[in-house]
Amino acid sequence: MSDLLVRLYDLPENTAKRNCENEGFVIRTAIAPEMHIVQNFVKKHFNRHWAGEITVAFARIPIAVVVAIDDGEIVGFAAYDATCRSFFGPTGVAKSHRGRGIGEALLIEALTNLRSMGYAYGIIGNVGDALTFYQKVIEPQVIEGSTPGFYRGMLQ
Repeated sequence: MSDLLVRLYDLPENTAKRNCENEGFVIRTAIAPEMHIVQNFVKKHFNRHWAGEITVAFARIPIAVVVAIDDGEIVGFAAYDATCRSFFGPTGVAKSHRGRGIGEALLIEALTNLRSMGYAYGIIGNVGDALTFYQKVIEPQVIEGSTPGFYRGMLQ
C-alpha cells in the first residue's frame, strides 16, 4: 500500500469530466451546506475515517471536495489537501455508478484544483488495490519506502 507521486504540471486533459457531463452527470466543487450530505454518503458507502477527512476538506478555503451528482443525488466524491497538504484522497464512487468514468473525472478535477493552489506535485496516500487505476489514468510514480506511510499507527 505505497504512496504515489503525481506530477500536477503534467496532468491529462479531463475528457472523462466532459464525457460524464454529456451523460448527464455533474462534476463540481461541493459547497458548505452540502457537507452533511457528503459525510453521510461517505459513511454509508465507505467508512468513518474518510468522513473525518471530508470534514477537514470542507474546512479548507476554497473547499477541497469535488462531487459527482446524478439526478440531484451524490454518486461520488474526491477530497484533497485534507489529511496532509498536497494529498489527494479519499475518493470513491457508489458501486451502482462505477465503470462509467466518474472516478477518473473526479481524480483529474481534484488534482487540477491542487495544481491551481500552487502545488507542483501531489501525493496519493496508501493506494492499495487502486494502483492499477491510478497508473492507467495519471502515470504516477510509486514512492519507495512509503509503506505504511503517514497513516501508520492510526487509531482504529
